[in-house]
Amino acid sequence: MRKDYRPYFIKKAYLDFQKFYVRRFLRPQFEVLGKGYVFMKPWHVEIFGAPVVLGNYAVVIATGDNKVRLSVWPKRQNEGRIQIGDFSLICPGVRISSASETVIGDSCMIASKVYITDCDWHGVYNRISMGKTAPIKINDNVWIGDSALICKGVTIGENSVIGAGAVVVNSIPAHTVAAGNPARVVKALDPSKPFTPRARWYSDPARLIKEFDQWDRAILRDNTLLGWLWSIVSP
Repeated sequence: MRKDYRPYFIKKAYLDFQKFYVRRFLRPQFEVLGKGYVFMKPWHVEIFGAPVVLGNYAVVIATGDNKVRLSVWPKRQNEGRIQIGDFSLICPGVRISSASETVIGDSCMIASKVYITDCDWHGVYNRISMGKTAPIKINDNVWIGDSALICKGVTIGENSVIGAGAVVVNSIPAHTVAAGNPARVVKALDPSKPFTPRARWYSDPARLIKEFDQWDRAILRDNTLLGWLWSIVSP
């Protein structure tokens, strides 16, 4: 990993600018945007249509080559909705498209390049129609692996894991691991064992923010403005 040569005050200014960008350009596009959010490179997050709801303490990570796209394009009036719960993690390249309704619970982790869609977007015979739609329900503490595809009408039970590259066309029960194309249950998890969801990490948000700030101060303590500028010219 390349060393971060930025002085602390430069990184702090960068983080503050990201927060400003979210408040100025992204927040107005959400029906609800909860408190405590973190957006990394929010200028690579695209929101189209409404309503889109994002709960408290969400972490959204985007990159220039893997934008995050949340799109609502209703088939009929009063349809189309994306709702994502508290403590969620959305990684680069995630796309969620809704013509019906897509509801994602709390503490869910959605890995890079996952596509979640509640609509076919084209009919098999009528290619100018939107095709079939059916709501998606992803329950609490679900982990969806890299490049998985979650299709219309699917329910994924709480605490389940969807393997990388899986194509989910049928509902997956709670406390299981599913993988493959089409995805099938390959392992049962023990529901009697305690699960530690992302919500636990945010049990004391103020302490967590303080710890991250202290970490940045310690890591960047010896960095200088001149050293940072030189690292840009001669990396």
